[in-house]
Amino acid sequence: MGLLPSQVSRKPRDWRTRPDPLEEDWETVVVPLLKSDKKGALQSTTIIEELKRKKPEKYHDGQLRTVQRRVRDWRAIEGPDKEVFFPQEHVVSREAQVDFTHATELEVMIAGAPFEHLFFEMVLCYSGHRYVELAFGETFEALAQGVQNGFWSIGGVTQVVCTDNLSAATHELKKTGGRALTKRYKELTDHLGVRPRRINVRRSNENGVVERGHDTLKSALNQAFIVRGHRNFTTVEDYLKFVDSVVEKLNAKCSVKFTEERECLLTLPSSKLPNYTETQAKVYKWSTIRIANHTYSVPSRLIGHRVKVRLHPNHVDVLYNERILETMPRLRGNREHRIDYRHISRSLVRKPGAFARYRYREDLFPSLGFRTAYDRLCEWKGERADVEYVRILHLAATTMESHVETALEIALATGERFDYADIQELVEPRDSSKIINIVKKRKPDLSKFDSLISLKLGGSHAS
Repeated sequence: MGLLPSQVSRKPRDWRTRPDPLEEDWETVVVPLLKSDKKGALQSTTIIEELKRKKPEKYHDGQLRTVQRRVRDWRAIEGPDKEVFFPQEHVVSREAQVDFTHATELEVMIAGAPFEHLFFEMVLCYSGHRYVELAFGETFEALAQGVQNGFWSIGGVTQVVCTDNLSAATHELKKTGGRALTKRYKELTDHLGVRPRRINVRRSNENGVVERGHDTLKSALNQAFIVRGHRNFTTVEDYLKFVDSVVEKLNAKCSVKFTEERECLLTLPSSKLPNYTETQAKVYKWSTIRIANHTYSVPSRLIGHRVKVRLHPNHVDVLYNERILETMPRLRGNREHRIDYRHISRSLVRKPGAFARYRYREDLFPSLGFRTAYDRLCEWKGERADVEYVRILHLAATTMESHVETALEIALATGERFDYADIQELVEPRDSSKIINIVKKRKPDLSKFDSLISLKLGGSHAS
C-alpha cells in the first residue's frame, strides 16, 4: 500500500521556528560535559545550573525542558551504549527462583495492631506457579523451611534453584571480595538433589521471575483488600488463609503449564532436613543465654549449666539432657533481648532493690496494665513501689498472669490506692472456713484452783 497524497507532498521540517538558546554554548560547554560522562548519569538540571553559573544573564530555569530534549537526542545519537537485557526461554522443570520480600507495606493489622512480616516466595520459571509462606526474617532457618516446603508442595524438585546474595545462602570471600554459597545452604541443596545458582551482585534482573512474582503477589493482595473493604484480621491464621486464597487464584491462571511442568520434576528426597540450627550455650548468672546476638532468659535452675539451643525460623527451643525445657518466640529485628519475668521473679522478691536499675527492666511489664499499676504505685509509695510491684509480678508468675491483670484493672478502675495485699486478695480470696480465729491470751485466775483444793481437803476430813 502506497503513501497518501498528503503524505507524499509532506516534507520533513529542517528549520527552527525560534532561535536556539543553546547554540552558542552547546558545543563548547555542554558536549564536553556529556562526553566525559561515560555512564550517562549527568542530569539536565546539573547542566542548566552550570550554564547559569557561567552566564547568569543568558540562562534561566525556564530553559530546562530545552536542555532535556537536546541531551536526550545527543545521547540517542552519540551517547554511550546502554546495558542490553536478554529475554530468556525458560525450560520446563529446569529452574525455581526463591526470595524474601517485605510485606509490612501492605499495612495489614492483626487485632488492631500493625503486623510486621515478610513473605518467602518460590516461583517456577517455566509455569509461573508459586509457593508463598509467612516469614519474620531472612534467616537460614526460614530459607531452609521455605525451600523444602515449596518443593514438597509441588511434589518434586527442579534441576536448579536460584537465589540472590542474601546472607542466609551466601557469604563474602575475604580475599576476593566476591560471594560464595555457605556450607549449610550447599548441604541443603545437595540433600534435595538440586543445583544451586546465585545471581551476580546488584543484578536483581537475573532473579527477575521471582522479583516480578513479588510485585504480582502484592498487587493481587492489595486488590483483594480493596474488595474486602479493610485490612484488619483477628488472628495471623485468618490472614494466612486470606493470602492462600489469593495465591490459589494466581496459580489457577497458570495451571495448564504447571500440570505440564509437574510431570517433569525430579523426585523428592525421602525426608526433609531439620529446618533448625543447633548450638550450645552457657547459662550465665543473670539466668540468660546469648544466641545469634540476642539475649534470652531461661529458668534460673539452669544457671551454670550448658544447654542445647535449637533455632527454628520462628521460635527457640532450650534443651537439657535432650529434654526441651523452654520454648520461646525467636527474636528478630532490632529487639536484642527477651526476658521472661517468670524466670527471675522469685529472686526479685528477695532482692527488690535490683529492680530499679535492672538492665532489662522494661521486659518486666507484661502488659500496659502492669506498667500503669507500677506508675501508680510510684506516685503513692515512692521507692517502696518496687517492693510492691515485684511481689505482684511474682504473684502473676505463680498463679495466672491474666487473673492478676484483671485484678489490676479492677483496682485501677476504682481510683483508690492499692498494694500487693489488695491484689492478692482479689486473685486469691481467703476461704472463710479456713480462717483461724485468734484467741487473746488471758492470765489464769489461780484462786479458783485454791478453792477447789480446799473443798477437796474438807471433804476428806468429813469422811
